[in-house]
Amino acid sequence: MTPETILSICLGIGLSASVGFRVFLPLFALSLAAHFDVWQLNESWAWIGGIPALITLGVATLVEICAYFIPYVDNLLDSIAVPLAALAGTAVMLSTVADLSPVTTWALAIIAGGGTAAAVAGTSGTTRLASTATTGGMANPVVSTLETGTSVVMSTLSIFVPIVAVVIVVIILLIIFKLFIRLKRKKSPVG
Repeated sequence: MTPETILSICLGIGLSASVGFRVFLPLFALSLAAHFDVWQLNESWAWIGGIPALITLGVATLVEICAYFIPYVDNLLDSIAVPLAALAGTAVMLSTVADLSPVTTWALAIIAGGGTAAAVAGTSGTTRLASTATTGGMANPVVSTLETGTSVVMSTLSIFVPIVAVVIVVIILLIIFKLFIRLKRKKSPVG
């Protein structure tokens, strides 16, 4: 496996985690990176760097960010975010992975791309739901700001320092796993 292939996998995983926080922001970041030749995408995905994709993803990013600042609308968006994030995470991974067989590329895209994005999106949605339940939605804009900021940072790191982004993704996934275990212990009856 070449260093370029490893970096492309790291980019895909980092952007996939970022997709879990905001679906369109990492896609917009990837579009910008492709448009300004910061990152070369697979031939079949080169259209992402074009002006129509750049404008479309930019508008979608702004709409998504603004919508997440409206309590209860953000919960509605979360209901579709997990499957949409899984699809976007898969697409991001497909567009960035270089020099691998189609079977390996698709396996990585579905498992590492879609799986990472879905795990992060599911946890993010659960956090917002808890925020809505405990604060009546008053703290949701704070949660949204943190998620958007995390998505910006993760997208930027993924594009410019992909290996660091993967390390952060591993840390995020470990935190998610620990939270899941903790919640599972609280719910299980004492026997």
